[in-house]
Amino acid sequence: MIGRARHIASRFGLALCLASAPLQATADIPAVQLAAASVPDSFTPIPKAAEVTPVLFGLGKNRKRNRGYVCGDREIQGAPAADIPPKLKGCGLTNGVRVTSVAGVKLSQASLMTCETAQALQKWVDRDVVKAFGRGNKQVVELRVAAHYSCRTRNNRPGAKISEHGRGKAIDISGFRLANGTLVTVLKGWEQRRTRKALRKMWRAACGPFGTVLGPNADRYHRDHFHFDTARHRGGSYCR
Repeated sequence: MIGRARHIASRFGLALCLASAPLQATADIPAVQLAAASVPDSFTPIPKAAEVTPVLFGLGKNRKRNRGYVCGDREIQGAPAADIPPKLKGCGLTNGVRVTSVAGVKLSQASLMTCETAQALQKWVDRDVVKAFGRGNKQVVELRVAAHYSCRTRNNRPGAKISEHGRGKAIDISGFRLANGTLVTVLKGWEQRRTRKALRKMWRAACGPFGTVLGPNADRYHRDHFHFDTARHRGGSYCR
């Protein structure tokens, strides 16, 4: 028994000596080998996180609007128009624009006009037209254009003065398309109970941005549309 105890003690002492002895890493084993030996065979490097590219919603639309605006106003979409020589004395358009939408509301046809007229139209549509019939699917999304630039006399009467249409200063609107597809026309809507209040309010609101505002109550020539032009009158805007 005593011999066995001495044998265990001697082995235990040897273990203590080995544990307390300093590791001769630099002398006996290169550091590179030690580092490699400490890495398990099953070690898999953590993959580098993928780079995230931010998505800019609406960027394409904004770029299109930035490219397509005229008259120094991003709310007026269109393109510069070539000068139009007069066919009749007093007609013609210089430095005009061909407008396709204002304040986000489309024009049913690209319309030739001066920048002054385009700016008046944009102001009126943005402030008084878009939500005239309501919000959501009742918002106005398109103007039905009945006339824009046209070299002619007033109301096409022989011998009359040149119309403001012949100078690019006028536009005629005959209806309003809503987001739900409904078309409200000036001809029918002016007297209809559901739409007459909004149409009359729009007509009155145009008196200010425009110099001349004519509607169904003006005369038989305007019973089916609004006529707007930027001619200036001595006593202020002329509205009938």
